Amino acid sequence: MMSRLFDHSLRSASADHAEIVRKYELYRTIVEFLAAVLFVIGSIFFFYERLVFAGTWLFLIGSVFFAVRPTIRLLLELRLANLPVPKEFRPYGAVPVSEETSP
Repeated sequence: MMSRLFDHSLRSASADHAEIVRKYELYRTIVEFLAAVLFVIGSIFFFYERLVFAGTWLFLIGSVFFAVRPTIRLLLELRLANLPVPKEFRPYGAVPVSEETSP
């Protein structure tokens, strides 16, 4: 399975693969957008003495969102690696995963 992680060809190996990629990319985009908004608002809060504490919390929450981003990418890759590739989408002569021998 490790050799299948981050295999870009899996992104379009079937309609199911493409749909999963579309969903996870949407999730990543939403998380990135929220993180950026929190950082911008937190930055603005730092201009006002009474809002510095809230701005610090927004920075922290934004940082957590930025940490979630690669987690979503890893979850996508694990999901794609475990999804079977239909026979018609395999390269000519490719051995199905279930028939591969592991060292």
